[in-house]
Amino acid sequence: MADGEQDFSSLPLQDRFAHKNWKVRKEGYEDAKAQFEKTPDESDPVFAPFLQDPSLWKGAVADSNVAAQIEGLGAYCSFLKFGGVQACARTRGYTVGPIAEKGLPCARPAGKASAQEALLLCVELDKADPVLEELLPTLSHKVPKVVAGALAALTAIYHNYGCKIVDPKPTLKVLPKVFGHADKNVRAEAQNLTVELYRWLREAIKPLFWADLKPVQQGDLEKLFEGVKQEPPAKQERYTRAQQDAMATASAAPGGGDGADEEAGEEFVEEEAEVDVFDLAEPIDVFPKIPKDLHDQLASSKWKDRKEALDALYNVINVPRIKDGPYDEIMRALAKCMKDANVAVVAVAANCVDVLARGMRNGFVKYRSVIMVPMLERLKEKKQTVADALGQALDGVFSSTDLSDCLEDILEYLKHKNPQVKQETLKFLIRCLRSTRVVPAKPEIKSIADAGTKLLTESTEVVRSGGAEVLGTLMKILGERAMNPYLDGLDEIRKTKIKEYFETAEVKAKERPKPIAPPPKAAAPAARKTVPGKKPAMGLKKPAPAAPPAEGHPAKPATRGIPSKLGGISKPGSGLAPPGAGLKLQRKLGGPGGLASPQRRAAPPPAEDDAPPPAAPKFGLGRGLAGRPIAKPSAPEAAPAPAPAPAGMTAAERAKMEELRMEKERFARIIEDMKSDRSKINSQITELQNQNAQLIEDHTRDVLSIKAKETQLVRARSDAEAAEANVQKQQREIERLKRELSRALRASALSPTTAGSDAGSMGMPDVNPTYQEPASNGHDAAARSGLHMGSRFESSRPRSYASANHSEDGENGGLESPGFSSREGGLGRRKLSPTYGLSGIASPTRSSARASATATDDEAQPRSAEPAENWKRAAEVTSQLKARIEQMKARQGLSRPTGTQR
Repeated sequence: MADGEQDFSSLPLQDRFAHKNWKVRKEGYEDAKAQFEKTPDESDPVFAPFLQDPSLWKGAVADSNVAAQIEGLGAYCSFLKFGGVQACARTRGYTVGPIAEKGLPCARPAGKASAQEALLLCVELDKADPVLEELLPTLSHKVPKVVAGALAALTAIYHNYGCKIVDPKPTLKVLPKVFGHADKNVRAEAQNLTVELYRWLREAIKPLFWADLKPVQQGDLEKLFEGVKQEPPAKQERYTRAQQDAMATASAAPGGGDGADEEAGEEFVEEEAEVDVFDLAEPIDVFPKIPKDLHDQLASSKWKDRKEALDALYNVINVPRIKDGPYDEIMRALAKCMKDANVAVVAVAANCVDVLARGMRNGFVKYRSVIMVPMLERLKEKKQTVADALGQALDGVFSSTDLSDCLEDILEYLKHKNPQVKQETLKFLIRCLRSTRVVPAKPEIKSIADAGTKLLTESTEVVRSGGAEVLGTLMKILGERAMNPYLDGLDEIRKTKIKEYFETAEVKAKERPKPIAPPPKAAAPAARKTVPGKKPAMGLKKPAPAAPPAEGHPAKPATRGIPSKLGGISKPGSGLAPPGAGLKLQRKLGGPGGLASPQRRAAPPPAEDDAPPPAAPKFGLGRGLAGRPIAKPSAPEAAPAPAPAPAGMTAAERAKMEELRMEKERFARIIEDMKSDRSKINSQITELQNQNAQLIEDHTRDVLSIKAKETQLVRARSDAEAAEANVQKQQREIERLKRELSRALRASALSPTTAGSDAGSMGMPDVNPTYQEPASNGHDAAARSGLHMGSRFESSRPRSYASANHSEDGENGGLESPGFSSREGGLGRRKLSPTYGLSGIASPTRSSARASATATDDEAQPRSAEPAENWKRAAEVTSQLKARIEQMKARQGLSRPTGTQR
């Protein structure tokens, strides 16, 4: 066997990797690992066979023998570690799948650890996407331990690199499927992976898969999340090769140390930020799902209909990410809802604006001017729930735009006369300063500082505290030194309060003015000593005998290299840095002598742009541009500066750099012009949109007014027609009553005369109504009193009514009974005595005659004009009256000879 082993060891590594004897393969893996560890760099020839035939590693990481497999995984890890990016890119397509199927489920802990380490190295050397593409299909494997091993590997990858390096979306999509696995170990690993993702994403993971879980699983995860919430934010524990190179370059640069470490740490600030759900979700087109009758419902006069319409809209648009669409009409309707009288409608409308702004992000920028001003105006609402909803909606609008877009409206409403609007706008500005990731420009800083200083003099304590908090938060963004000019003139009490807010403020914007207070300046004095030596070279009119070689050197580097008071760094756009000021530039370029990138040169903070000009007289520089040479610089014959100068840069490179800087300045001016044009156009668009909305509102109001007037006109016409018909009816009734009155008067005018003449012819006495009867005759007295009362009542009634009643009594035979009670005459009960039997008849007749005569006199109607038929009727009435009188006499036994009287 010893001879056989000697023969096997002499074989090439690739032959031993493919040998049928597991011991030979195991020894080959061990030898390969040892050789990889001894290589000086990635270009060593030992890597060549494995790069040319990457399939050799497929059998090594999935060896059928467990002992050989462990050694094969170890050899592959060494190959990746020392072979570099190329080793990973060439082999991962052959190895990730077998590692997931055979390496991760390995029964031995050493094998499982080597398999996970191999996957982590693949992510570290290049990127994580190819590893996920090979690893995620393993989650559908039919063997439970393979699925559990893949989930554990994913947990390790996310734990070490975080969700900024490894995209969590593909993993979140398959999580619900593994939660429904039958094996408890798989479900446990799925829980571990979900908790690890929650460490990075927090609540952002829920909208993507939470609804697909069972309530029991949701409850278990919530309990696990509670423990994670108490932990500090997750940080990346393992860096990729690109990140490691950047950190190594920063630390190895001249002047490194604490400052370099600080800059290297800034490179990974974004990795620690919480991942937003917007970046994980896919855009959803919600526009077709919006109710068609939304605008009709919002125009309803009932607040419940308006609120129900907004609730339906909210349910449709409440998604993590909204696809851009034509939402102009909806935004105008929501802006109109901000003026609604019902606070519930306003709150729901604000919630709709919030989800639209957070779901559309950059697509919402064009609607900001339509909705922001109405919301700021509605901040006058004192109900806290409405104020909170409006504040949240304003935060959503700000998250989709930036501070520059919103600042003008915010500063305008900070001057509002309503204290409630001023306070809520102030709170909104503070939230904007805390959440903005871009440092405001100098004009914006001045506007904010002036507004905050003015608020310090307000009468309300809440507003004064808010102004101090604004200035303190702004100081946190800019730095104490940059804020000093804006705090001049304030008393110590106010400054103390502002510094208290400065110490407690939390902002997301980078502190660009940080280089204002750099570490000890060792190179600055040396640079200042060398600059005066170059003074004669700055102007060609004054040759300097002290430094003749400098005359051939172009004066532009010296002129452009004016050291500033802020640490020897030249102003942006002013040419090359002076001697002694290039250390930081070299550190950023990755080494000495590298070219300066225009993007990197744009990094100096705004405070450096304001470097005080008095530095110029110290070095004897010329005024303005007089000291600059006209000719282009030529190649320098000798280095005019000591060692700290960037000696590796040639004249062509310097000229190219100058051209780039001039081009950058020109681009900056163009950008500023474009920004000003854009702001003007935006203001014009906003004004036109406001005018359009006002015209639409006026038109709607006019249409409603016209409709109301038309309704009133129709009602007035119908009332007029009804009144006209009523008048005609009343006129017909009056005519009829006049005719009836005329007939009654004519009939009553004939009856007393005829009755009197007939009574005289019959020998009956003419009864006087005032005749006094003896007191002994009680019945007759009662009859007379009743007769007089009836006469008075008869005379007090209307003429037509009295006449009509008499004629009716005559026709109906009302005088037949001695105890007859007249319906209208009021004669009461009466008896006809034998002596005065006709008194009960004569009196009403005479009274009727008098009433008729009076009516006749009043009416002044001529008797001669009466028609003949009235006479006939009067004659008939008279004859009937005679007959009835005769009948009454016969029944009472009062018939006696004519002319006999008592």
